[in-house]
Amino acid sequence: MVRRNEFRYYDLLVHFFVVVLLVSNLVAQKLCAIGPFDIAGITFGPFLISGAQILFPITYIFGDIFVEVYGYSASRRAIWIGFASSLLLVIVTQITTSLPPAPEFQNQEAFEKVFGFVPRILLASLVAYWCGEFANAFVMSKMKIWTGGKYLWTRTVGSTVVGQLIDTVIVVTIVFIGVHSTSTMVNLMVTGYIAKVLYEAAATPLTYWIVNSLKRVEKIDTYDRGVDFNPFRSDEQ
Repeated sequence: MVRRNEFRYYDLLVHFFVVVLLVSNLVAQKLCAIGPFDIAGITFGPFLISGAQILFPITYIFGDIFVEVYGYSASRRAIWIGFASSLLLVIVTQITTSLPPAPEFQNQEAFEKVFGFVPRILLASLVAYWCGEFANAFVMSKMKIWTGGKYLWTRTVGSTVVGQLIDTVIVVTIVFIGVHSTSTMVNLMVTGYIAKVLYEAAATPLTYWIVNSLKRVEKIDTYDRGVDFNPFRSDEQ
């Protein structure tokens, strides 16, 4: 079995993973318009993305690295740490927003506008993140066995196609239903999903370099044969 305490970089990667996840949650409510673009007389866009879509796809790259190098159980542990961290952020922002401001604090209204929406976003993020990350990890792990450890790009892209589809549909639905029109939500789903998949594909060379470097330094290349994929199973080893 893999013993995580023997590795030099696993815990550091988990820390970066959690930071990226939390920052993504905090900026998720900002809608950004990209375009429109005029190509050969045809107008494309504007394409809508949320602030989280700039950074959040990186969490799937981390997820791929965890599974590819350390195995599904190590990825499961990182996912649950991220989940608990996001839940803590929900609780803390809710408490601080509801507490009465001091007389010297003049920005309560602005504070509430920024963080008052966070619990709903983070609820969506928690559900979508949990479902999407575990789907990503499962597909990545299974495909590594099917391909015999070859063709890493098929696993990184293939797992993202599944995981990000689940994540995008869930998060956009929960965050924006009743807030924006159906057409806006569909625009966000389609453009967000395509952008995330392209993001992953573009990052493939970097993923290759990180994975190969970690395998060499950590002296490990895990195959999840006989692993229990139950996301609720304790992975303490």
